[in-house]
Amino acid sequence: MKSINPFDGTINKEFDAHNLKACEDALDRAKGAFEQWKRLPVSDRLKPIAKLASIFRSKTMEYARIATIEMGKPIKQSISEIEKCAMACDYYHENSAKVLLDEVIASGAAKSYVTFEPLGVILGIMPWNFPFWQVIRWAVPTLAAGNVCLLKHASNVPITALEIEKIFLEAGFPENVFQTLLIGADITEQLIDTGLVDGVSLTGSVAAGSRVASLAGKNIRKHVLELGGSDPFIVLKDADLEKAASAGVKARTVNAGQSCIAAKRFIVAQSVAGEFLEEFLAIFKNLRVGDPMDEQTEIGPVAKEEFLKALSEQLEDARTKGADIHLGPKPPTRGFFFQPAVLTNVKPDMKVLREEVFGPIAPIIPIASEEEMIRLANDTEFGLGAAIWSRDTDRAERLAMEIATGFVAINGVVKSDPRLPFGGVKKSGYGRELSHYGLKEFVNIKTVIVGC
Repeated sequence: MKSINPFDGTINKEFDAHNLKACEDALDRAKGAFEQWKRLPVSDRLKPIAKLASIFRSKTMEYARIATIEMGKPIKQSISEIEKCAMACDYYHENSAKVLLDEVIASGAAKSYVTFEPLGVILGIMPWNFPFWQVIRWAVPTLAAGNVCLLKHASNVPITALEIEKIFLEAGFPENVFQTLLIGADITEQLIDTGLVDGVSLTGSVAAGSRVASLAGKNIRKHVLELGGSDPFIVLKDADLEKAASAGVKARTVNAGQSCIAAKRFIVAQSVAGEFLEEFLAIFKNLRVGDPMDEQTEIGPVAKEEFLKALSEQLEDARTKGADIHLGPKPPTRGFFFQPAVLTNVKPDMKVLREEVFGPIAPIIPIASEEEMIRLANDTEFGLGAAIWSRDTDRAERLAMEIATGFVAINGVVKSDPRLPFGGVKKSGYGRELSHYGLKEFVNIKTVIVGC
């Protein structure tokens, strides 16, 4: 298993993957650890979460550098990711105890209440694009609820995966409560298919989600899926165009466009589309593309060399079907860089509208009516996030109710927050992460009554 620096293609480090026997041994250790961990008072389970936050804050730059050399995001964005991990730890440390309290409900019985019990060993299948954050937002609430965790991280970020295991141990979590497995899809599927794990959380592609859901469903195992997105960024005619354009560029290019909640389809009121495009291009063409370790860099390389082919095919499909292409700044000649592009004169059958685009390509679509804007926003198999820009926030809120997504940002961009639930509908998945909703995803919601 290789860790490759996307900036120059050099190998950071190579690792031996775990075989099935090693994974089964880890699972046995996890089950043993669960029997002890679940019996601890919630207050005791939360103590190492506070330490976890402290470690992230004290070693922010160290962990940010690891993320950048493994998957290529600009160092400023990696720093923000680590800071967000600390914020999530704070949230669950401060709120988990009261969320997990037994819920007393009046009924015909002398006493009735609901209790929240952990399920067991939860497997997390996590992506490379936010390599620390994605793990923390799954693992911390899962552990707080009394479960134990096995991490199968993306194969291109093994340094991050192993470092996260070290962080949990340093924070004071007992051995085997959190373990990292360096494995591929084949062994991952075997662990689910044999019913050895008690739950699965996956963030990844639709294809991966479909496979995991099939295997977990066959074994009647709880699972949460956070899959792809093709988020609409809707600009109404009364929007603040300067602010909308600035936010739109950031929402399309953060992490080199490699985010499920990136703005991917810019649906703009026809009467202001020309002005919006002018503002958008002015910002877009001045982006700094280059060395992700440079704090001035705004767009780094994409994470894997093979991603360049997929992006090139999507861009060429648009070109051959008549799109006008406005190129952004030229990237370095080495490394896994893709030149950013803005597309106009796009058509419904183009791949940039029908597929998820995981890179810095921004199609802008002028639309005459609000009704058609909402129809187009919903004309996708995905339903993760959406943004609406308008000075009339009451109107924007009414339109938000018409969009089939799990998240709508009004005069802002879609971004996860530990205090708010996160997840999608349609082929963007189901279940919720973060907030008190995420804390209760992997628990048995048990009803207890006491007769008269």
